[in-house]
Amino acid sequence: MLLSFRRRLSKLSSDTILSKPFLAGLAFAMIAASVSAPASAGSLNTKPQILALSETPAGEEEEINPAQVPLPGPLRQVPTETYRAPGAEAPADNGAVERDITRPHVSPDGKIPEISYDYSKLPQPVQDTRKKILDIAKAGKIDALKPLLGDGGENSPLLSLGEYDGTPLEFLKSLSGDSNGQELLAILVDLLESGYAHLDAGTPSEVYVWPYFFAYPLDKLDDRQMVELYQLITAGDFEEMKGVGAYIFYRLGITPDGSWKFFVAGD
Repeated sequence: MLLSFRRRLSKLSSDTILSKPFLAGLAFAMIAASVSAPASAGSLNTKPQILALSETPAGEEEEINPAQVPLPGPLRQVPTETYRAPGAEAPADNGAVERDITRPHVSPDGKIPEISYDYSKLPQPVQDTRKKILDIAKAGKIDALKPLLGDGGENSPLLSLGEYDGTPLEFLKSLSGDSNGQELLAILVDLLESGYAHLDAGTPSEVYVWPYFFAYPLDKLDDRQMVELYQLITAGDFEEMKGVGAYIFYRLGITPDGSWKFFVAGD
């Protein structure tokens, strides 16, 4: 535009160029041309500026394309054939309910379980397993429990209501307040020298459990039994257990065939 304007300007007479009105108009035209030229060129040749999200001008709201927003994934489904709510019972193959024998087994109607202090009445396999555990515990050598604990497979006793790391022996040692596991051995001695309960006789869940408090209504303990209980727990523990409605400290179970089934605490 400036080039064509200069060509026109060269054809004018000198006296016309020197006139003041013309000079004023010329100046105005040149200013207007110099301003409009870059804008015009920019509108034709310059690419639109793309701002990153962090460069969005203040005061302007970013427009979000719904197609670019990731949708939440599907909710994780728990297999119904393997899951049951805490405290629920698992159905047996014949359709009957199979009780979790590690959980407190207090009768809802307050029924008193069969309890005994006479270890000679235990089936011989149960007597043998009890004696093995008790002898090792009294000797104070927790490593000697390894053959009875196994490698954590199906034949090993349940030691936790959840998962744990390491071998069964390593886990037991980690539970003890001392590095040699002797505190836990002392608990084993106290349990196995207390009264026991015979539960679910004649069923797949049949088990002998120490101490019998595991299946005894706490509100029905007499004075003598309370002293027995305080040999295992503190008064503060007992107050907490009353809130749960059952004894939930350590308990040990042996099945009629002599299998050490569990040694757990909690609920």
